[in-house]
Amino acid sequence: MKRRKKKSNRIFIISIGVILLLILVMLAIQGVRRIASPGADTEEGLAYIKAAESDDIATIEQKISQLEGEDSSGGDSRSNKEKFSSSVVMGDSIAAGFAEYDVLNSTSVEAKIGAQLADMDAQIEQVKERAPRIVFLAIGMNDVVSASEDADQFRTAYMEFVRKVREAVPNARIFVNSIFPVQESAIQEEPALADIEEYNAVLKEICGDMQIGFIDNTEIVSDGYYEDDGIHFNSSFYEVWANHMAEVAAL
Repeated sequence: MKRRKKKSNRIFIISIGVILLLILVMLAIQGVRRIASPGADTEEGLAYIKAAESDDIATIEQKISQLEGEDSSGGDSRSNKEKFSSSVVMGDSIAAGFAEYDVLNSTSVEAKIGAQLADMDAQIEQVKERAPRIVFLAIGMNDVVSASEDADQFRTAYMEFVRKVREAVPNARIFVNSIFPVQESAIQEEPALADIEEYNAVLKEICGDMQIGFIDNTEIVSDGYYEDDGIHFNSSFYEVWANHMAEVAAL
């Protein structure tokens, strides 16, 4: 009886894989039709096909593997260390908390206290050596408070940073984390932090222009997670943040 049930589960999972492949083909065909139709926006159609193709065979196989694990265990029981084993989170002191609080393995974190976009070359080289499948960027707050930065300069600097990461790990998927909101006490200390929402709007535009993922973290933050400075977070927040990233990236 157990063998028959296991065989049935396997057939069910393979069927899901076939369905996913068929959906992928249909999406590609639909994208081509949109390009060929009169008055169609060619750039929009190409972006549509590119988005469909990004869900490649390796991703489908990963999803099937996850389904197999969930079928046998009743749910995804993997730790965040396991989920992020082929990923790297790059960023500043806030990102460094993943390693500091032992939420992710140190090999999945490449962070620098006080980091700004223009001074991450050494960290990019470290990421290149690890050759991750996914890179999560969590940087930008220090650029917001920099006296020399305005929104246009920030856009230029961030796009250049993404280009460097892409050049270092061309086969990796890239996700950009929004800059976290801060408490009012932090804004009183540093008024430039009041502009975070504006800079996040710029980040979202960059992700659209460069065809990379955007992770909006605004809704996962609450007062109970902040440290006394109103900027950094306590240990309990990092599992929440990791779960959010994993969900968006389908880890």
